[in-house]
Amino acid sequence: MTTSHHRNPVLLVHGLWDTRKVFRQLSAHLTELGWSVHAIDLSPNNSSVGLDKLAQQVAAFAKERFGPHTKFDLVGFSMGGLVSRYYVQRLGGSDRVQRFITISSPHNGTLMAYALPLEGTVQMRPNSKFLEDLNADAAQTLGKLNFTSIWTQYDAMIVPGSSSEMPVGKNIHLPVLIHRWMVSDRRCLQVVSDALSEPIKADAAIAR
Repeated sequence: MTTSHHRNPVLLVHGLWDTRKVFRQLSAHLTELGWSVHAIDLSPNNSSVGLDKLAQQVAAFAKERFGPHTKFDLVGFSMGGLVSRYYVQRLGGSDRVQRFITISSPHNGTLMAYALPLEGTVQMRPNSKFLEDLNADAAQTLGKLNFTSIWTQYDAMIVPGSSSEMPVGKNIHLPVLIHRWMVSDRRCLQVVSDALSEPIKADAAIAR
């Protein structure tokens, strides 16, 4: 069981058109506070393949980096939050992830996804089959973890911004003006470190 003196390693998963470099400030912040921080570069990062396929990269990275059994915490930004959700909900990640944080992720779709007719962006459209599938059991699966969704109403990439709200865990709104600023804004960095410091739920503490 995780104690107040133990900090899980943290895996950061970036969003559309990004690389792990987008987490420079968040990674430095968490490292300074004592976390072991790891970040993946998804390939391709342009949504030309499905988010379910990208989630397989997260699963492989976690197994290689942490071994097959080590518990860890997961932070997904934007599209990376949905990629991470697929890993947690469909690829067995719920057995390993104890704290799961998404930042400006389109859990209920974004109208901006209609701008590109690519496999990944189609999955991010409101009422897509991909999102309907994940949301069907989100409360049940994510409810076993420490789940936090951080969002802003001013988000021009996640439209509407409230799409990031979930019926499970904690929903934390921050008045950040630009989508990309969410992973560097000091208030968001503090929310992330606070969420990663919370005692884990009993369900998440049980080795399954």
